[in-house]
Amino acid sequence: MTLSGYIDYVILPILGLSLLLTFVRLFKGPNIVDRVIALDLLITVGVSVITVYSISTQESTFIDVGMILALIAFLGTIAFSYYLEKRGRK
Repeated sequence: MTLSGYIDYVILPILGLSLLLTFVRLFKGPNIVDRVIALDLLITVGVSVITVYSISTQESTFIDVGMILALIAFLGTIAFSYYLEKRGRK
């Protein structure tokens, strides 16, 4: 099986299933921290979908987009944890 076959029939369905399960956790999460972690995981899986698509189409531009998205997600998670820490001190 070629790389394109693995991407189409193995990797993308697994990533799709992980997106579905992450959406379930995002909507069902019992508290706000679980939802923030699920949102961060959702963005991480999205970056991996972008990376797989970039490998499949051999376009290196999409990898740059994935790296920028991962950086923004990381900074958002840090900002939210800072907010939760400041809110807990009052």
